[in-house]
Order: sequence, then structure tokens, then C-alpha cells
Amino acid sequence: MSNLGLYSPDSLLAFLFTSPGSIIFQVGFLTFRWYGLLIASAVLIGVNLSQYLAKQRDIDPSLIQKLTIWLVVTAIPCARLYYVIFEWSEYARNPGDILAIWKGGIAIHGAIIGGLVTTIVFARWHRISFWKLVDVVAPSLILGQAIGRWGNFFNSEAFGAPTNLPWKLYIPIQQRPPGFEGFEYFHPTFLYESLWNLAVLCLLLTLFARAAKPNSRIKDGTIFLVYLVTYSIGRFWIEGLRTDSLMLLNLLRIAQVISLTGIVVGGMGLIWLYWLKRPLPDVNTNRTSTTEI
Repeated sequence: MSNLGLYSPDSLLAFLFTSPGSIIFQVGFLTFRWYGLLIASAVLIGVNLSQYLAKQRDIDPSLIQKLTIWLVVTAIPCARLYYVIFEWSEYARNPGDILAIWKGGIAIHGAIIGGLVTTIVFARWHRISFWKLVDVVAPSLILGQAIGRWGNFFNSEAFGAPTNLPWKLYIPIQQRPPGFEGFEYFHPTFLYESLWNLAVLCLLLTLFARAAKPNSRIKDGTIFLVYLVTYSIGRFWIEGLRTDSLMLLNLLRIAQVISLTGIVVGGMGLIWLYWLKRPLPDVNTNRTSTTEI
């Protein structure tokens, strides 16, 4: 029998993803879930990475620990609130599920918005440049997003349209949206976004390393603005594949609207820095951020 088929392009790319379920194990009344483990791991790894990067920017690493507490207290609830608001028709019928975050249903855009507001207040409170702070946090944020997307895999949620591609995700019938009960395999959009986010992470760390070189012309705010543009580009594309997007007036995908906004805002910020050659306004001490790394 010929083995050529084993090494065809399709066979090399073939991979069937099947979730083992959302629960790792149970001990009495305690249930340990993959989603919670992934979020906790993302926070732990992110804090260590941000502290390391903070040292490179002459920022006290202990500030990262303090900021993390602020972010955990605000960003995760904001991520849940964002999701509940746009799925209110569902939660109005089941108000007991509003706090059931372990079932899934948190929106990264809600976390980012809540996190940005929190970081503005934190930077003002501790009299540190907002742009220096978000430059240090951005790589950890995108890494956390890459890790967190695997929670969607274990929960069999946030998947794409039906597909017969060599790589595909099996979704149990009880998890399939109305009208898709006859399809078994769907685009693994969690994988697409996780891989995209890892690529963005590599770009941000490359910029960070170049910024550390003598006479670097990379300015404060650049790394965060690049994060905003590149993540939003990937999210806009991937969101178009999904079957469960949060919708505005049943016409627009909320995540795509927010992503377009991120691309525009981030792009304008980079134009402001490098074309107009003007510093970004800084929330701290009523001054502008003028530092070049």
C-alpha cells in the first residue's frame, strides 16, 4: 500500500479537535474547571512577564503586582458585564446565570475597556506615565488572550461556521446553535485567535527588545498602539467566521465594530507619534509623554 497519502499537504495539516469537557475534576462540592485554571495561569504568567519588562523600563515591579489586583477586581467583572448586557434577553429569563462565569460568557473587549479605565486611574494615583505602563502590560495582555481562548475550546463555545477543512472542531449536538444541529465540525476559531495572538506577542516583544537598544526611536505608547491595531485586525477577521457573535440591533457584530474602532484609534495614535511627531497626552501630572526608549 502506498504511503504517499500519509504525507500529502492535507494529511499533514489534518487535526480534529474534540473537547474533553469543561471540568478537570471534582472533590466533594468543589468543581475545578479548565476555564478557571486557564485564567489563573494567564494572570500568573502575565504578572511575571510584566514585572520582567517593567525592570527593563525602570518601573518598580511591585507596581505591577498592585496593578494586577486592581485589574482582577475590575477587568473580569467588566468582561462579564459586557457580555451580559449584549445577551440580556437570555439572562433576563435566567437571572441566576448572571454570575455563573464558570459556564463561559466573558468578553475580552469588556475586560480591555474596564482594564484601560482602571489603568488610567492607577497611573494617576501612582504618578506614573500611563503610556509606559500600558507598554509594559500589553505583551502580557495578548499572551493572556492567547491562553484564555483555549477556555472556549474546553467549553465548546465561540466556534466558527461549519467546515470540512482538514483541521476542524467537533461540537456536541447540545452545544450547536439553532439551525446547525446537522453539522458536526466547525472552524476552530479559538485556535485561529490563539495563534494570531501569539504572533502579535512575538511582534510586541521584538519591538520591546529593539526599544532597549541605544538611540532607539521607539516612543512611549508605541507598543500598546501596535497591540491595539494588530489584535483588532485579527479579531475583526476571525469574528466574521463565528456563529455566536454578540450583535447590535441584529445587524452589526459588536466585536467587529469595536475592532474597527481599535484599528482607527491605534492607527491615529501611531500617526500622531511618528508622522505628526507629537507626543501622546499623558493622564499623569497633566503632561505629555515625550520619552523615546
